[in-house]
Amino acid sequence: MTLIPVFTPTALILLSILGSATLILLTYYLAFFARLAFYRPPKAESTPAVNLPPVSIVMSARDEYHNLVNNLPALLNQDYPDFEVVIVNHTSTDETGSYLQQLAREHRHLKVISIEHELNFFKGKKFPLSIGIKSAKNEILLLTDADCKPASDQWIKEMASCYRPDTEIVVGYGPYEKRKGLLNALIRYDAVMVAMQYLSFALAKIPYMGVGRNLSYRKSLFLKNKGFTSHYKIASGDDDLFINQVARSSNTQVALQKESFVYSVPKTSLKSYIRQKRRHLTTGKHYKARFKWLLGLYSLSQVVFWLMFLLMLILNIQPFIALAVWFFKTLITFIVQKKVCSRLQEPQLLLFSLAIEPLYVLVLPLFTIISSVNQPKEWK
Repeated sequence: MTLIPVFTPTALILLSILGSATLILLTYYLAFFARLAFYRPPKAESTPAVNLPPVSIVMSARDEYHNLVNNLPALLNQDYPDFEVVIVNHTSTDETGSYLQQLAREHRHLKVISIEHELNFFKGKKFPLSIGIKSAKNEILLLTDADCKPASDQWIKEMASCYRPDTEIVVGYGPYEKRKGLLNALIRYDAVMVAMQYLSFALAKIPYMGVGRNLSYRKSLFLKNKGFTSHYKIASGDDDLFINQVARSSNTQVALQKESFVYSVPKTSLKSYIRQKRRHLTTGKHYKARFKWLLGLYSLSQVVFWLMFLLMLILNIQPFIALAVWFFKTLITFIVQKKVCSRLQEPQLLLFSLAIEPLYVLVLPLFTIISSVNQPKEWK
């Protein structure tokens, strides 16, 4: 005699919710994230130096002496025929100013602009960055931060070669340096998960953000859209809010060669990382409605999936079916994430992702809510 499992109304409701969340998540993975996972770059063609556009690297620096000593030489010594480095020294009180002036005497393609006094009506680095952009002499801008170092001396070339006649934005990837410890693994994992979303959506012709550590756009695009004027009052968002405002399906390209990556110094304490993460999350509520819906549905589906799965196990409601659904979902996401981690040069994070995902998925929404209610006021 065959035993047919009996589904109570509660079991049917929980299974329906779990199944719906799983279907939505798999749609994101197969329709969007697989684009990054299985991306095949176009055939590399050697671009004659005469065809490479002049580039201006722009950054704002405040009390960044040690980071500049470590990272600025990698910018000044890029293998590129025509470029300048524009650095805005924003009210620094350490040796930043003297170091930059010394280097400016040694490198003709380094331009230093100093802001001596803080302007109370401007928050964050948007004002100094705007000054640097307007002072740049070239049309193609390449933005980064003082605590960042390109993965190679081909960084400018890889980013600039992505430009086509109709290209106005090139979105790059900014991973964090690999160091020992659980916190470092968490920071790098978070960077991969964020990149999996914004790079995949850009490849799907739905660009919505970039990261200021590695981002390029045309100066004319910045000026035409009046720069950061529409969100000057928000301390952060010089990268993602501006790209959210101006990116289109036809004007955005993605740079994915490992030589185009720019590595950042990761936070070394949980407190500083949480503050950094909260600052990044404050900008999400200012995105265009369709992007808030697109990203919100993905996050909500993740939370619902894990809550329903854990609830069914704890209450012993059709646990074998719940485990089967979990296994199928995990198998698909594992395959995609494996390829994503490999493409982003982070294969070691794959097993870590399996262990941390439930905690990451359930805690991140709390950060988002807290950050929206109590926003950090200053850029540091």
